[in-house]
Amino acid sequence: MFELTVRRRFAAAHRLEGHAGQCADLHGHTWTVEVLVAGGQLDRCGMLVDFKVLKEVVDGIVRQFDHKYLNQLQCLGTAQRANPTAENLAEFIYRGVGEALTRLAPGVAPKAVRVWESPDASATYRED
Repeated sequence: MFELTVRRRFAAAHRLEGHAGQCADLHGHTWTVEVLVAGGQLDRCGMLVDFKVLKEVVDGIVRQFDHKYLNQLQCLGTAQRANPTAENLAEFIYRGVGEALTRLAPGVAPKAVRVWESPDASATYRED
């Protein structure tokens, strides 16, 4: 099994509905997204998937968040799941990467997505 990881960043604001602390107030982060993909077969060049392709997939997803107010984005889900937490962002990105790789790199699938909202705090989504 081979694994690749790419890291991307974006800046965005959010607030957490129903939160009892300061996160209920509007605030922003420079978010970091780490996407780990895996597969068992290398292509004729000896690559699982070209890093350029993987970066373009992730960029296409996170581009919709960059310099946005995340609470206003319909793409993040239904009312009960729409809170733009690091957890919900990680799941959303995981699913988007999976859909794109099905078309672009059959046999390669996301293994985990980690979303950092600060250098010291992250959430990871994976389907074990």
